[in-house]
Amino acid sequence: MSSSIASSQPTPPERRAAALILDGFDDYNARFSDITRRARRRFERRDWRQAQADAVARIDLYAQCLHETLARLEALLDDRVRSRPLWRSIRKAYAARIERLPDRELYKTFYNSLVRRFFLIDGVAPDLEFLALQIAPMGDAACPGELRHQRFGDDAVAVWRRIFEALGYANVWADLGACASAVAQALQQRGVLGISMLRTPFYRERRAYLVGQAHGASGASYPVVIALINAVDGIRVDALIVDEQQISNLFGFSRSHFHADLARVGDAVAFLHALLPRKPLDELYTVIGRIKQGKTERYRQVFRHLAEHPQERLVRADGERGMVMAVFTPRDYPVVFKLIRDRFAYPKDAVRADVEEKYRLVFRRDRIGRLVDAQEFHRLRFARRQFAEDMLDELLRECAQTVQLEGDDVLIRHCYIERRVRPLDVYVRESGIAMAERAVLDYGQAIKDLARSNLFPGDLLLKNFGVTRHGRVLFYDYDELCLVDECRFRAVPPMREEDETRPLDEWLYAGKDDVFPELFPQFLGIAPALRARLRALHGDIFDPGWWRELQVRLAAGEHFDVPPYPDSARLRYDACEAAPPAA
Repeated sequence: MSSSIASSQPTPPERRAAALILDGFDDYNARFSDITRRARRRFERRDWRQAQADAVARIDLYAQCLHETLARLEALLDDRVRSRPLWRSIRKAYAARIERLPDRELYKTFYNSLVRRFFLIDGVAPDLEFLALQIAPMGDAACPGELRHQRFGDDAVAVWRRIFEALGYANVWADLGACASAVAQALQQRGVLGISMLRTPFYRERRAYLVGQAHGASGASYPVVIALINAVDGIRVDALIVDEQQISNLFGFSRSHFHADLARVGDAVAFLHALLPRKPLDELYTVIGRIKQGKTERYRQVFRHLAEHPQERLVRADGERGMVMAVFTPRDYPVVFKLIRDRFAYPKDAVRADVEEKYRLVFRRDRIGRLVDAQEFHRLRFARRQFAEDMLDELLRECAQTVQLEGDDVLIRHCYIERRVRPLDVYVRESGIAMAERAVLDYGQAIKDLARSNLFPGDLLLKNFGVTRHGRVLFYDYDELCLVDECRFRAVPPMREEDETRPLDEWLYAGKDDVFPELFPQFLGIAPALRARLRALHGDIFDPGWWRELQVRLAAGEHFDVPPYPDSARLRYDACEAAPPAA
């Protein structure tokens, strides 16, 4: 009788809410996997347009699922939906439900996103949230069930043939035997005896990647990535990447997200981190598409650093003062915080909403390895004592809409966090001739790479570009970024005699979308010798005709391949000649 009465008792609201939140994340995870799995079919069918649409849809999915779960919670809890005592009980019930689940840190992040939406928390609420400092990744780098170990023995070609056949692609290979032979020979020359490889391919843009760890005769191990393309004549191996720096760039913060249908995300991240130990965990979560978890991990790392180093100072970032953004950085940690100023200096005529839209544009586009990933944060709380006085004064004076003092804390209501890079103008001034030239030439290549993906930086001054620790040039100042097809590229008209003594802006009319590429070199601020080398190798970026021709080709639907690895990584062989993927 007593058991019958007990079983008829209604489930407490905190348990029902915890079950609902768990179901919300499981639904998100399932839909995330559905989109991710489509990458294989897009690759097989060479359906690049739909692959890009899937990438955007997956980015938008998290907010969509949050909104749906918030609505279900409001319907369930009614007027108690913002009861802090109830949410303390929900947190406890939810923690019990996910205790034994793999990837439970992802479940915690989803819960936190809901709580912060309901309560608009400034800083953190320890009684309601799972503290990010406590959400440590717990993956197993051995990747049980995912990692495949292969010893090559006497017939490495046969092993690679089986690996490629096991992918089970619906369409044919251009020359499976030649591809297997080329990979086997290239690794044999490096003394590789075996390999541990993730079973799941990583898809991005127009390529698929096999990721693993090569094992040498000396006992040494190192990362290896095999890049596949699907050209008109079939699938082929395009590149074998064994250089850790190149692989780090492939998984870098200037790249778009991979689509890899991984059963256990934390295990895969742990494995990737073992391959690339200098790569921050937040970047690995982000680059495999777990964007919110990447934000959580970045928050955890940054604020743990600030807590463990109370002497750390938040100072103005190196480089010229921006007209649109105020930028500060921890002196000893490689990120920057970017805040939109309340008012922009002349000649900037944008408003806050315009700048935010530019950052959304970057977030949702293919970044082709030339745009720094910017993560948007709200309501961050810092210790006032850690700010340099001049930096804090600037923030309170010029970013008053988003920055305020609360006792011993500084509350920042909106900002972007990016990986810190060295401003290109500073890098060129402080580097030797060879390094400066290499950076300036890569700056020219960066502009071409962006242009061929239909992006125009707007402001080409060196101060808006940065150099990574690997020496790669990236663009990071987005307030004037636009699409190439939105611009009107004009030649500078001949100067009349009466114009020779007048300022440029008095005799040359420029409309809102007018761009004069011939004038770019005048404003670069680099030594004549460097400018000459830039013109010699990339002079077409100063030619309005080159830009207009590019617009025509983009409008016709032409795709420009920008390989995410150097030409030296591409395999060379007769039957399977490496070439860029066809459009």
